[in-house]
Amino acid sequence: MKKFKITDYKISRPKSFNLKSRKTMIPLYYEDNKDYKDILEDLKEENFDLQNKLYAHDRFSLLLIFQAMDAAGKDSTIKHVFSGMNPIGVKVSSFKKPSDRELDHDFLWRTTRKLPRRGEIGIFNRSYYEEVLIVKVRNEILRKYQKLPKDLTKNLNSVWKSRYKSIRDYEDHLQRNGTIVLKFFLNISKEEQKERFLRRINIPSKNWKFSSTDIEERKLWPKYMKAYEDMIKATSTPHAPWFVIPADDKKNIRLMVAKIVNTYLKKLPMNYPRLPQDEKAKLLASKKLLLSEK
Repeated sequence: MKKFKITDYKISRPKSFNLKSRKTMIPLYYEDNKDYKDILEDLKEENFDLQNKLYAHDRFSLLLIFQAMDAAGKDSTIKHVFSGMNPIGVKVSSFKKPSDRELDHDFLWRTTRKLPRRGEIGIFNRSYYEEVLIVKVRNEILRKYQKLPKDLTKNLNSVWKSRYKSIRDYEDHLQRNGTIVLKFFLNISKEEQKERFLRRINIPSKNWKFSSTDIEERKLWPKYMKAYEDMIKATSTPHAPWFVIPADDKKNIRLMVAKIVNTYLKKLPMNYPRLPQDEKAKLLASKKLLLSEK
């Protein structure tokens, strides 16, 4: 893989973050399709070994959050980057429109139930961040469906500020308890989204991926971009950073995400458990018995 600097995509200074200055297309990290496959396979093999160590060590967990506009590549990124991992230790959760039961709880409740256990990698395809994205852009959702006391929704700016604070506190709590949180915003251009929507319409096998509501959301593009920028500014922290990934090339997304996950897994101080002497003696005894079998 060509020289890759995580710091180019990690939002370390959120106060000065400007989404318009972020490119959606960059020079590719691969030469051709074969090179892409070779790089991705190498990263997947290494990440498979690191995942096994994470699972055996049983002290840390990894939470990966993916947010993006429709057709940005969340599903395919998750599929291609994590398909080689042991399914026992990887859980993918997709969050769509909240159910009535979920709306009867605070906005963090439904995702909390899906958090990864120690030793696991949890992947959120959308997340509690929808509460400061679609709910912020279409704020009628807040008053019509979210069952909050009226006095709490009088000042919408206060609502978003309090939710940002709840999210920061929540992720801080997770970090203090051994969960590493990495968040990816797949930054697609409006032009590329149009091309992907047209492919979904033109190719029968992809029709199911398209909905007329996608066009309605597309009309709100400027509002969504502002919501994403505000979200990243308010919630990218040292222990739960946002990575803004140029998303106009899907293969590039996959290599970048795989490399970032690889880098953070390597940082974790984890080892395979060491057996005490009496257990080692039992292993040797078992080995002798197996070898003595006719």
